[in-house]
Amino acid sequence: MPVPLVIDTDTAQDDCVALLVGLLDDEADLRAVTTVAGNVGFERQIRNAFLTLNAAGRLGEVPVHAGCRRPLMRPWVSAENVHGDGAGGLSTDVSDLSVADEHAVDALVRLAAENPGELSVAAIGPLTNIASAALKDPSFAANVQTLYIMGGSNNGRGNITPAAEFNFYVDPEAAKAVLAAGFETVVVPWHPLTLERAVFGPAQLARIAELGTPLARFFTRICGPTLEFDRSVGIDGTTHPDSLTAALLLHPELVRASARYNVDVETSGEITRGYSAMSWGVHGLEPNATVVEDVDAQEFFDYLTGLLSRPVKPRRPIAGLE
Repeated sequence: MPVPLVIDTDTAQDDCVALLVGLLDDEADLRAVTTVAGNVGFERQIRNAFLTLNAAGRLGEVPVHAGCRRPLMRPWVSAENVHGDGAGGLSTDVSDLSVADEHAVDALVRLAAENPGELSVAAIGPLTNIASAALKDPSFAANVQTLYIMGGSNNGRGNITPAAEFNFYVDPEAAKAVLAAGFETVVVPWHPLTLERAVFGPAQLARIAELGTPLARFFTRICGPTLEFDRSVGIDGTTHPDSLTAALLLHPELVRASARYNVDVETSGEITRGYSAMSWGVHGLEPNATVVEDVDAQEFFDYLTGLLSRPVKPRRPIAGLE
């Protein structure tokens, strides 16, 4: 049976690719998209969510719920210097569309409670919505089958500061709370996993472009600004931690190695805000998450390429996708 799924996202670049995974994979039953303050301006990421639903030929089929517009305790920090508008300049007229009336936090709580132990959540942005849902309903963590988190680094380098990955940095209090809330948690870290297994280099990007499908053109356009930024910081390709997270949730056979860790997040350090301390079992700490350590990079690329090769057409014109 397809996996009942919610994707909680700050929709930009690879978040859009992750949404394509949830929308196109036959193993996924995407019940909702929930948005959270993160990569780009809040209204922009809602438009990006609708844009991606349209690119997947699913516009109008999956509700988009607007969530928390700022972190729990801090001002919002964007990644617009990395992603631009998050959509590579693409646009669709969605002026007649609106988000669902139900707040994202309420939707998460309701969907998990309707079928306890069945719903999985891919949290690929800051964890503000997830922390708020756990606070609102103490049974939320138990009602969620599995929570996959794209966040943190396995005692390694960050991507917004030397110490911190972006999602945990933006709302470290939420990340800390979620990791202590009792979810069945799988963490997909930025370093080393993304940098070693989820970067698509020139040859791979050329292969995707050669597909010639609307989905492949969509991928190339939305990843363009991020590719330019990645190259400016020494990464010769596009990074795909969010789509990797969604793919691993649906296809755990892609995992080559993982281990149980105690994962905690620094909230008070002056230069280590958002740092994820991942204890590998020698410090007397109780494990609270499974951390993915290695995946089959070629199989992941082939999987995404297979999705992008589908002859799916947008339901509405997408300006810039010619």
